[in-house]
Amino acid sequence: MNYNLNKFTGKEQKTSNYSAFKNLLQLISHEKRNLAVALIAILLNSTLNLLGPFLIGHTIDKYVQHKQYHGVLVFAGILLGMYLVALFTSFFQTKLMGGVGQRTLFTLRNAVFSKIQQLPVAFFNQNKAGDLISRVNNDTDKLNQFFSQSLMQFIGNIATMVGAGIFLLLINYKIGIAALAPAVLILIFTRVLSPWVKRKNAANLKTVGGMSAEIQESLSNFKVIIAFNRRDYFRKRFDEANVKNYNSAIGAGLANNVFLPFYGMCGSIAQLLVLTGGIYLITQGQFSIGLLVSYLAYATYFYNPLRQLATLWANFQVAMAGWDRISEILALESDLVTIAAPNTVIAPALLEFRDVHFGYPEGREILHNISLTLEQSKTYALVGPTGGGKTTTASLIARLYDPTKGTILLNGKDIRAYDAAERSQKIGFILQEPFLFTGTVKENILYGNELYKDYSHEQLAAVIKEANLEKLLAIFENGLETGVVSGGDSVSLGQKQLIAFMRAVLRKPDILILDEATANIDTITEQLLGEILEKLPAKTTRVIIAHRLNTIENADEIFFVNSGEVTRAGSLQNAMEKLLHGVRMS
Repeated sequence: MNYNLNKFTGKEQKTSNYSAFKNLLQLISHEKRNLAVALIAILLNSTLNLLGPFLIGHTIDKYVQHKQYHGVLVFAGILLGMYLVALFTSFFQTKLMGGVGQRTLFTLRNAVFSKIQQLPVAFFNQNKAGDLISRVNNDTDKLNQFFSQSLMQFIGNIATMVGAGIFLLLINYKIGIAALAPAVLILIFTRVLSPWVKRKNAANLKTVGGMSAEIQESLSNFKVIIAFNRRDYFRKRFDEANVKNYNSAIGAGLANNVFLPFYGMCGSIAQLLVLTGGIYLITQGQFSIGLLVSYLAYATYFYNPLRQLATLWANFQVAMAGWDRISEILALESDLVTIAAPNTVIAPALLEFRDVHFGYPEGREILHNISLTLEQSKTYALVGPTGGGKTTTASLIARLYDPTKGTILLNGKDIRAYDAAERSQKIGFILQEPFLFTGTVKENILYGNELYKDYSHEQLAAVIKEANLEKLLAIFENGLETGVVSGGDSVSLGQKQLIAFMRAVLRKPDILILDEATANIDTITEQLLGEILEKLPAKTTRVIIAHRLNTIENADEIFFVNSGEVTRAGSLQNAMEKLLHGVRMS
């Protein structure tokens, strides 16, 4: 399955703003009550503000022109009370929507991160970590800003516009039609340019993700950059990403501000039409000065929100572009599904490959028609030239990937019938470059191990001693409490491999895969690991990928992996001859 988000072709990319917004609202359906209360508050706010111009016009015609100042003071008090209530409703809905925005951000980030955790290794091979970080952090924050700051303003402005439009038509429908005519131009202009604005913002968010990926890659490989004195290379890569981001940001900024001047011009034209028509009707005795003042105010109430909507609409486009990028992840489903378990079959082999083929998405086939068996409690070695398919074979054993054709059986049952927890308990995998979490040695060796998660320090020490791991633990200065910093130098690469080794051994797996697990360990420690491997439970089958001959010389069987084929090598001497021949051929 293709998980490359840069080549995503799912329906989510083709949905309209309405459909995208509807899908987003479904994700935060638990906020319906708060959204409804905020909506009532903003509608009340708009109603109170819209009554103001009508009362002002009435006061001018009935009291100001007749110099009845008592009536002026009464209506001034009424207006003051209305505006104070409107101020309170505005503050209330702002506070309420701020909470909605933050909870939406929390929900979205949880949803995206949970989805990422469900996806297979292939997803991470096809997408840069920096871009994923940008989607989790930056794109979700764009939605938070829209919900906490823009959504209710958006609804409030529309309510104000509708109310103002109704008042304009009721007071005098002829001038009202003239006043609203420029709004038709605004509608056409907005519908035509909105897709372009969304594309510009989507491109900008993509370049932000690309720049984040470049920064993440540079920081992760900073030692290599220094060692090879290639700051210039990564500086050039960053400059290219930065220039792309700059150009896309300029384009997005231009697109986001294109509405404002046009909306302003249409608003000015509308006010000019109202003023001209109103003065003409006053000279004909068909209009009053108070009504003209009210009319101008309602024209302002109609077009000022439009100016604000120009900005809010741009924010909406940014939010929807961010939602598109987020929904691309949420729409993905893992192709490593758990199938219905068939009837258990008593199998002569612990693990069996039956006519297995494998190839990465959009790439050539790596393994061709592989058939092999692994028996319980034996040690197997996989040798072969670099790129021959050894790690791919081991990854299929651990079900990091599924074969494109063929079947893999574990204890006579399709490996796809085991759930992730059961499979990881049965199969341990020690990588050449193990990943550790920031914390302590204890926390790292217990990661994912439910059996010992509640053990005290003393109980765990006893378990480690029973597993013959106390000599490895003694290598660390503070034992179980030795600090570990992910990606840092608190422990050496060799020590990281030792931690990964202890983590895997304590799980007591049926199959233990060691992918160059001793590559960064000194000879004495390697001998110590060999002794520990010999003392593993009798049921444990060992699969070793190594280039050091002393690591594989005691293997019960050696497989030679090259050019997508896995063959029995026989003796160590035969394996060496095949390896030398394979290296010459490559």
